Amino acid sequence: MAAGILSRFGLNLEDALMARQSKKLLHVMLLGLAGIWGVSQAETAPPANAAKEQKVEARNDRFAPMHPSQYNSWKATSEQSERVDALGEDPRMVILWAGYPFAKDYNKPRGHFYALTDVRETLRTGAPKTPEDGPLPMACWSCKSPDVARVISEQGEDGYFTGKWARGGPEIVNALGCADCHNTASDDFAKGKPALTLSRPYISRAMDTIGKPFEKAGRLDQQSMVCAQCHVEYYFDGDKKAVKLPWDKGTTVDDMEAYYDNIAFADWVNPLSKTPMIKAQHPEYETWRDGVHGKNNVTCIDCHMPKVKNEKGLLYTDHKIGNPFDNFDQTCTTCHTQDKAALQSIVDQRKKDIHDLKIKAEDQLVRAHFEAKAAWDAGATEAEMKPIQQDIRHAQWRWDYAIASHGVAMHAPDVALRVLGTSINKSADARTKLARLLATKGITHEIALPDISTKAKAQLALGMDMDALNKEKQEFLKTVVPQWDEQARKAGLLDQ
Repeated sequence: MAAGILSRFGLNLEDALMARQSKKLLHVMLLGLAGIWGVSQAETAPPANAAKEQKVEARNDRFAPMHPSQYNSWKATSEQSERVDALGEDPRMVILWAGYPFAKDYNKPRGHFYALTDVRETLRTGAPKTPEDGPLPMACWSCKSPDVARVISEQGEDGYFTGKWARGGPEIVNALGCADCHNTASDDFAKGKPALTLSRPYISRAMDTIGKPFEKAGRLDQQSMVCAQCHVEYYFDGDKKAVKLPWDKGTTVDDMEAYYDNIAFADWVNPLSKTPMIKAQHPEYETWRDGVHGKNNVTCIDCHMPKVKNEKGLLYTDHKIGNPFDNFDQTCTTCHTQDKAALQSIVDQRKKDIHDLKIKAEDQLVRAHFEAKAAWDAGATEAEMKPIQQDIRHAQWRWDYAIASHGVAMHAPDVALRVLGTSINKSADARTKLARLLATKGITHEIALPDISTKAKAQLALGMDMDALNKEKQEFLKTVVPQWDEQARKAGLLDQ
């Protein structure tokens, strides 16, 4: 029995006997036993379609009396309130996302408590005045609130995805929380034994695609699958712009690139190079799966939601999802023998290495876009530009995949470095072809770049009227959003 449990984690009895990390071994064996026998009835998750069968309660505070420690730790994600302007830190991204909403506004992620607030306040969602106004589809709510699960359970996916983003304003009103990951209507949940569930049917289908049906998965796999409901790469498919994961060929950057190319998909066209582009979202599940932690089944929960003690000395799962170093003794030390400073030093170096390569990749891509524009301006044909555009498309997809995966320096630094390296190679291919093409048009000098040293200058170089966009957004937040909340309160969807 022990050998079977150990083999699941890539260990054997000889390794175990020789292991110096006895605490890790005990931890692994207990996890293995829990996965085989189950700790309690709550360890058996309901079917993936449970949200369709029972009413979803999206108001998080309704569960505070039942699960006070979990609720209060979830609410503590409100302390993760710092808003960091990623475009301000790195204006190159404005150029790379030219013509796409991310060129307007991109802030680094905050605590789960702010997921709904941030999607309302970002310039990317515009300033719609009516439910029919754009620019974005309903699908843009999908990772932001348990009301998404509620609406899908009541209206079905077709009903949920129909229409523009503003239509969901009075419906999607509670911050990301309990019902996103738990079957809150189950008997087990009512008894204080929360059962995990996939509240988004499109994620259940994606897991089936890669041979990991949720209802047949062990507890450890399920723990990461519920996080994958949001922390994945996805795109908006069909006329209704429904969420779909591009996993039909696999979950690596190469697999998804091939999938997108096969269906000729593009999120937008960069107006400089006229290249059909793919915007990577946040492929944490995919990069985790590809990295050393994922391959050894160290889950999201192990590092980001450890077991801690409340004021009564009782263990509970910490829902203040954040940096594993914040709970070092409950997270990293269950496997690692290094002290905190040593591990932080390793991670800091990995972050620096990835950041340095990220900047090199961006510099090459920025030049490729402007050189492609010069080629178009000089009279290049579509046939001449097509192979160049394909190189730019692949280079930027790979860059974006690496940098959009939050935590990749911990999850899979080797993957990030490899992917960024291939991005640079593909940009070099594009620029070599462009140099040859420009020479045939009589252009042999270096293509000058505009001043993009700040976010404001980069946006100005693209002709973006940021004053008007910001003014429209502030008016929207002042007038429309309060109306949404009032409608939700009257409908009983939001507590007073």
